[in-house]
Amino acid sequence: MAEGMLTLTDGTAIALRRSARARRMVLRVARSDGRAVLTLPPGASLEAARRFVSAQADWLARQRAAAPGVQVVAMEARFPVAGRLVTITAAPAPSVRLEGDRLLVPQGRPSGPVVAAFLRARAREALLPACLRHVESLGPARRFAGLSLRDTRSRWGSCSAAGRLMFSWRLAMAPPEVLDYVAAHEVAHLRHMDHSAAFWDAVAGLLPGHAESRAWLRRHGSGLLAWRFAGPDSD
Repeated sequence: MAEGMLTLTDGTAIALRRSARARRMVLRVARSDGRAVLTLPPGASLEAARRFVSAQADWLARQRAAAPGVQVVAMEARFPVAGRLVTITAAPAPSVRLEGDRLLVPQGRPSGPVVAAFLRARAREALLPACLRHVESLGPARRFAGLSLRDTRSRWGSCSAAGRLMFSWRLAMAPPEVLDYVAAHEVAHLRHMDHSAAFWDAVAGLLPGHAESRAWLRRHGSGLLAWRFAGPDSD
């Protein structure tokens, strides 16, 4: 449960959340925008929280410096689609479409929500056949119960015990091979609901050479999360 903010002497603001399940204080920095959150166990005092954060000041500064700045989807912005930067451009078009190095957005429409809907559609068009292909490779005894898309912050995909696959629609911004890796990763969970050696063997069987795509996501994923789909021309 949110408790408020802790402001350090240098002006850094730390969001405080108290959790009944926490056994110790944990400081995290959001990959997308550098926001810091400190989770507190029930009995921790605010003074103890301040001392804890002060002791982590150097680490906190490095993490915040490494976080990408927030970017807003707006006309003329250079924006990634399928791993390629294109320019968002107003056009007399009925719907969003890619044309060369431009992403054409209907004139008079709010660019943020329209581009987000475009990404969701592209993500589904790419992820569904990718998952079906990987499931077929996994074996006839395996199948998934459904596929859903969300705008998640902590993970790019998940697989439930019931076989339901979930993905971030922001994967449509990543290179196609990266999207394919995440699809293979979650499909492999249909066989192994963990990250054991057997699980990674299954991922490698579905997608040999996946390590490069996994590394790309670690290096550049925070940049995809930094985009905001609301702004001056998105009201």
